[in-house]
Amino acid sequence: MPRALLERAFAEARKAFPYECCGWMTGPRDDEGRVDAVRPCANQQAAGDHPTAADRSAETAYVIAGDDLLAFNKAFDSEAPPRVIYHSHPNGRAYFSATDHEVATSPWGDGPAYPVQQLVVGIDESRVTEVALFAWSDADGGFVEIARLPGEPTG
Repeated sequence: MPRALLERAFAEARKAFPYECCGWMTGPRDDEGRVDAVRPCANQQAAGDHPTAADRSAETAYVIAGDDLLAFNKAFDSEAPPRVIYHSHPNGRAYFSATDHEVATSPWGDGPAYPVQQLVVGIDESRVTEVALFAWSDADGGFVEIARLPGEPTG
């Protein structure tokens, strides 16, 4: 994943703090392993649109809804389909929570809801502390960490 794209996600996390940011990264249809653009979204959690955690605030949950969700779904038929969904955790930790897993998994429990990886950006009051990338594993029946990436330097 190009550092420039991570920096875009970091910027979105800083802008949204103390709330969670969200969005997705796209890549060319003919190069499944590449991402080359970031599409930020509005976190609609405060509107109560979360399918499984409507009682949580935008500080502890995110939801892509409305026009952003429609654009996300339409983008799968484009020349630059979504490859990664990203969101931030304003508690400074990059992990895939039980709610993250539930929302990212098909309601029938048979795989991911979308054919994308999941990037979590841990951010605190001063900086992005850590970043982790997760992918679906059929063997594990869920998302597993496939990369841990550096955040921003301290100081």
